Amino acid sequence: MNWRLMSLRQLCLFFILACIALNQASAEADPPTAPADWTRVVRDTPYWASQGVYSNILTIRGWVLRESGYCSDIDRHILFDMRGQFLAWISDGADREETQSRLNDTRRSLHNNQRTDTWLPGEAGQTGYPFALACNQPHVNLDEALARYLGTLPADRIWGAWDDLSFASGDQPGSLHDALMYVYRTRMDQDRLDLPQALPRYLAGQILIESGGQVRAHSGANARGILQLSPSALSDCQIKPRNYWHRLAQIDCALRLMDQNASNLRPVFQQRFGDLPETKQQRLFTLLLVQAYHGGAGRVEALLIDEELSRPAAYFAEHHERFTAGDIAFGMVFHNLGRDRLGLASLYYVADVQLATEALCRSPRLATTEFCEWN
Repeated sequence: MNWRLMSLRQLCLFFILACIALNQASAEADPPTAPADWTRVVRDTPYWASQGVYSNILTIRGWVLRESGYCSDIDRHILFDMRGQFLAWISDGADREETQSRLNDTRRSLHNNQRTDTWLPGEAGQTGYPFALACNQPHVNLDEALARYLGTLPADRIWGAWDDLSFASGDQPGSLHDALMYVYRTRMDQDRLDLPQALPRYLAGQILIESGGQVRAHSGANARGILQLSPSALSDCQIKPRNYWHRLAQIDCALRLMDQNASNLRPVFQQRFGDLPETKQQRLFTLLLVQAYHGGAGRVEALLIDEELSRPAAYFAEHHERFTAGDIAFGMVFHNLGRDRLGLASLYYVADVQLATEALCRSPRLATTEFCEWN
């Protein structure tokens, strides 16, 4: 360019345009200065955004569990927004650093193309936004777990005695499903349980997700057995170490813990959601009991009554007709992410259990039974 041939006016105009272009490029290269981190994105998201979140999270978690959809190639990450809506996917890089770089490039691109209101880079120990979920992660093989639960192979059938319970026999062993229903009905007949009618179905889903129905499942956190109970929980149920793996004992203990959680949560739940239609109440309460099994009843109670953490619940109670029970259960957690050790894993667990119950009720063995008709 021949600077000497440019007029002063042309020269000023050139520098103005150059500055605009430079600022635009800088804005595209760098994340917004506000919000400061991903929790600020959560805090700035209105509660109404939880409409449909339950269905959306079930969709993306279903891709992971079934290795289908955008996770048909497991060497991918999928990105989603605060409503759980799928936004994009990337192929994983050669290592963690390259994958993170690709995720951040995609986040920036989504923002530049107005697919999301903001974006934040992720890095080691720091969650980025839009959120990312790896397709390649440890998860249960639902088909194998379902076969094990239904006793498809003779090796997966059980019999035995625990406390005052006596199930099947060596000559005629039964399935894990039959064992669960036997323990549940026995304790109900003894008036020892006060649980939502659909709870056994979700407990069956938890068996599939927690352990895949494997009797010797043992986590790094020392949780054990088909329902991954901790030594302290097993001790509370007066189960001695030699019986920690006993499947009847595990089922009996889990039902007892669920009943204790229900007893503790029911008064505050009724205070918050007592005006909901009965069917919706029962479904929401069941989902919160599943959440409590995963993260503790105290944390769920705080979502109902804590001055700060209960604000989403108060909104959903007032406007419940706009949301499904699942949206409410997820929204209560979603809008408190980053508080009280609540993370996306809390949502993934309940979603995975729901997907497992749906897999159970698609099986010819259970599809038309009362087990799957319970609301």
